[in-house]
Amino acid sequence: MAYELNQFIADCRAFLKADPGPKGREKVRAHLEQLLNNKDFVEKYCGDDIERGLNVLYEDPELKFQILAHINDKARVSPPHDHGESWAIYGQAKLWTDMTEWKRDDDGKDPKHAKLSPEKKYRLMPGQAGIYQDGAIHSIDYPDKSRFVRVTGTNLDNITRIRVDLKTGEVHQMTPQQAT
Repeated sequence: MAYELNQFIADCRAFLKADPGPKGREKVRAHLEQLLNNKDFVEKYCGDDIERGLNVLYEDPELKFQILAHINDKARVSPPHDHGESWAIYGQAKLWTDMTEWKRDDDGKDPKHAKLSPEKKYRLMPGQAGIYQDGAIHSIDYPDKSRFVRVTGTNLDNITRIRVDLKTGEVHQMTPQQAT
């Protein structure tokens, strides 16, 4: 029997209750890959007929994690950004997303400027998921009609997040529902 969204939600709750830290999150990441290998799930929530945009599939009332489907129409390259005091797991459903993980080359004490350099680059293909722990800075680059599922530790609209302009080093606050 195929792994379904309701099973994934129940597993996420169990994993994060037992260990809300990196080990529990890694279990969520591995099970997101299992979910994304269910072709029926991908078509139902990330298929070509699904409304474009950022769709909340689930928000946990107790643990506060969210599961979102990013149904992208147009290609996009995001600036380096973080998820503030939350973590995020990106799972590729269709096409691909090129990920870059960034490291800070400064001391991080200036809240208005940052100096970054790429630390790791890779491509997420369908069925693969990557995890970004609290405060990790990363950027994404995807083609037209790319689809991915993102699991976050909380609703990102409710926390402070940043993006960094690579040309100027300026740090900016991100706006609510800025799909990255």
